[in-house]
Amino acid sequence: MAWFELTGSDPTLPSNYTFRATKPNCPGTEQICSIQAMNDGAGNPVITNALQNEMILALHNGSPSTNVELKDRP
Repeated sequence: MAWFELTGSDPTLPSNYTFRATKPNCPGTEQICSIQAMNDGAGNPVITNALQNEMILALHNGSPSTNVELKDRP
């Protein structure tokens, strides 16, 4: 598993993420910061249905999870 930082606007599109060697820190509000997922071999995350559900729950609950990091509160 690898960390991918959301660098685009749509967290459901693998092309909106950038591979990171370590878990990134992200300032901002409660939005997706990064996800931990399998690398598709081209430097993009594999966003499974389970990961997408985990992203939704993290946003809904306002707290990070095992594979989803939210932006830090200011």
